[in-house]
Amino acid sequence: MCWLEEAVRVQDVLTGSLDGKEVLVRGWLQNKRSSGGVIFLFIRDGSGVVQCTVRKGEVDVKVFDLFLSTRVESSVQIEGDVKPDPRAPGGREIAVHSGKVDSPALEEFPIAKQFQGPDFLLDKRHLFVRSDKMRAVLKVRAVILSAARSWLNSHDYLEVQVPTLTSAAVEGGATLFEVKYFDEKAYLTQSWQLYAEALIAAVGKIYTVAPSFRAEKSRTRRHLTEYWHLEAEAPYVDLDGIMEVEEQMLSHVVGQLLERTSTQLALFEREREDLEKVKPPFPRITYDDAFKMIGQEKSGIKWGDDLGYEQEKILTSHFDRPFFVTRYPKKAKAFYHKPDPLNPEVTLSVDLLAPEGYGEITGGGRGSRITMRSSRGSEKRAWTRRATLGTWTCGNLAAFLTQDSEWDWRGLYPGSASLNIYGTRLPFRVSSTESIPKETAQGVKDFFCSDIPPGGVEK
Repeated sequence: MCWLEEAVRVQDVLTGSLDGKEVLVRGWLQNKRSSGGVIFLFIRDGSGVVQCTVRKGEVDVKVFDLFLSTRVESSVQIEGDVKPDPRAPGGREIAVHSGKVDSPALEEFPIAKQFQGPDFLLDKRHLFVRSDKMRAVLKVRAVILSAARSWLNSHDYLEVQVPTLTSAAVEGGATLFEVKYFDEKAYLTQSWQLYAEALIAAVGKIYTVAPSFRAEKSRTRRHLTEYWHLEAEAPYVDLDGIMEVEEQMLSHVVGQLLERTSTQLALFEREREDLEKVKPPFPRITYDDAFKMIGQEKSGIKWGDDLGYEQEKILTSHFDRPFFVTRYPKKAKAFYHKPDPLNPEVTLSVDLLAPEGYGEITGGGRGSRITMRSSRGSEKRAWTRRATLGTWTCGNLAAFLTQDSEWDWRGLYPGSASLNIYGTRLPFRVSSTESIPKETAQGVKDFFCSDIPPGGVEK
């Protein structure tokens, strides 16, 4: 690979390792100001921002006049001597000897230092990402993902990727983004869950880092139409094991943030002492405990309801570090969460909540088999082998839907939908009732996989 003349990184200049040396720096003019015969240039190269001083009489007149008229965000390169200066940002500056403008900005930079509203900044997003805080967000995000991957890889999890286009909902049909897939309908994925259920039986512990999409038209920090999902699955993990994985991985991630992004965290006024508290074991409370701590029905919900933003805000005020809430009632959790054998009204589920009102960080739980009631009151149990962390699953309930089955099943894929399992499309219908008007589950064991017991369902 052929590079231009070797330039140093601003990051290395700021460490002090290049003090007294002449260096070449390339980057973008993030800001500038002048005072008398001195021009202060603040140059950003992606690794940091360094102050460069251009003094009249110490550089060619043409160079001085060039930088005096150069607009912010022009692409430039300068040569000069590095020296310490406690008044400069980062404690170092470069005394410029010479320089040039590679690509001048043709207009004034539209984003000023004074407050500008979110609509304006979103319209100028391609420029706003150059700001200190937005660059810090990207750095912190990259370290979070890198740290999470390193922890998972070191604990024998295999990273896999699955399709973004799906033929069915995972979390609920009301939040699906529909797209045209040739002559058929498809959807942007809400989760990798259905694919992971098949993969876990092949390779064991797995995870993915991928985008997820929710058609939730909202302008709050708790709703995003697109976000990146870190999802992991493992077989044969109990509830305590799930919590141990979650707290160990989160502690590792926070430790890496403290080690590698202290400068970025300072921009957000985040105190190190707060993050240093993120060490296992995390506090553990049950849903019943949480319901009492928020004032029971005075909080605006009844026992059995899920904790919303207002309830989590009250609850998190009692903690100064992440904490677990376990054993949510069946009504509050998805159908696949396993009931607690000691109290069937609650599930073996857990949410990890952050303090200061931020709420849920991760969710998880165990699942083993799902009970469905027919309109005649009888029961059938669809067998699965599931251990969940976030959306950790093994087995696939969709295997029990044969091509001539019609299901009315509350809470799963509202509306009409279909699943595509190993190339076979399975249509089914869902309404707000808990009935199975047509039970045709015979022969399912040959349809999907050997994990399903003989007969396909338990009588």
